[in-house]
Amino acid sequence: MDARYHNLPPQIMHNSVTVQSKLPHVGTTIFTVIGQLAAKHQAINLSQGAPNFPCSADLVRYAHEAMQAGHNQYAPMSGLPLLREAIAAKVETLYGQRYDVDDEVTVMASASEALFSAITALVHAGDEVIVFEPAFDSYIPMIELQGATPVVIKLAAPEFAIPWDEVAARITPRTRMILLNTPHNPTGTVLSAADIARLEALTEDSNIIILSDEVYEHVVFDGELHHSMSRHPKLAARSVVVTSFGKTFHVTGWRVGYCLAPRVLMDEIRKVHQFAMFAADTPMQYALARLMAEPQHYLGLSDFYQHKRDLLSRALAESPLKLIPSQGSFFMLASFGHLSGDSDSDFVQRLIVEHGVATIPVSAFYRDGTDQQVIRLSFAKDDVTLLAGAERLCRIGG
Repeated sequence: MDARYHNLPPQIMHNSVTVQSKLPHVGTTIFTVIGQLAAKHQAINLSQGAPNFPCSADLVRYAHEAMQAGHNQYAPMSGLPLLREAIAAKVETLYGQRYDVDDEVTVMASASEALFSAITALVHAGDEVIVFEPAFDSYIPMIELQGATPVVIKLAAPEFAIPWDEVAARITPRTRMILLNTPHNPTGTVLSAADIARLEALTEDSNIIILSDEVYEHVVFDGELHHSMSRHPKLAARSVVVTSFGKTFHVTGWRVGYCLAPRVLMDEIRKVHQFAMFAADTPMQYALARLMAEPQHYLGLSDFYQHKRDLLSRALAESPLKLIPSQGSFFMLASFGHLSGDSDSDFVQRLIVEHGVATIPVSAFYRDGTDQQVIRLSFAKDDVTLLAGAERLCRIGG
């Protein structure tokens, strides 16, 4: 380096512009806060819905082979044809709905990108979108970025059932979309046949679009049916279905998902996708297409995670927490109001600092911080981690 630059004082950048935030209420997410606190105290991580065990060795090999074969440039905007064909075949086999491979199936750079592209393309300023809380934290900001209004309907512990009469009362001529998530994060609930019947009745003869986040589609327990919108023809005709390869194949860091929709909706979604991302990672698409030819990898997922759910539930049987049954997803909830008057945020921080276990406060999934003294635990962990975390939770007091 030129000697003239040695020992110069650091330069301070002064603000010369003002900024009007499009998301003034958004700060650091609870997941970041909990992650940092857990790392500081070396806590056992039962907070994050990301597996701590390896994915299929075959999947890694398939991706490596794709890279070695030179598949390292842009994929087609809508996704590799062989992957879209595998998706369409899987959906038809499981749910009975045939989506056109060319026009109604799009591979995305994560389920989050699919949700963002769908909301951006189909929701306009002045529209209303019905959202159920607790909700994944990205839903409402995505809606607000469009100048639309989130119409929040709260689900109450411990059942967290959708109050369909309230939904009917909140639908207006401005209602453009209903955003659903099944299996549900964070509550672990799943939509029932009765829920589907009410949804069909409420949206019939309307212009309402359903955006269905189904990233945990293969993680439904106790022999229950996953009620994908794709399974029900009336709903499929007005729905955008979003799901995730990351959740299905234990590769959340690959950021590859897909969405399904009738052509009239998909045409608009692709307009956003092509400018937001253009295409998902190419070698990963080749690898995923090869693994999808081995359906046992996703057909066995419910049993795989049900074992983990049951293992954690049994290990927590002697804990003072009251477990709320999980019907699907990577998560179960536990209430602690009988133990402590703490807020759920304070209780979670106390669990980290005093007991070395990280969980998530469910109030973080409500925009207004509604606190029902419930915490979320993830069982997307290896068995050793689940048992170690449960052992510590069994020692907590009031």
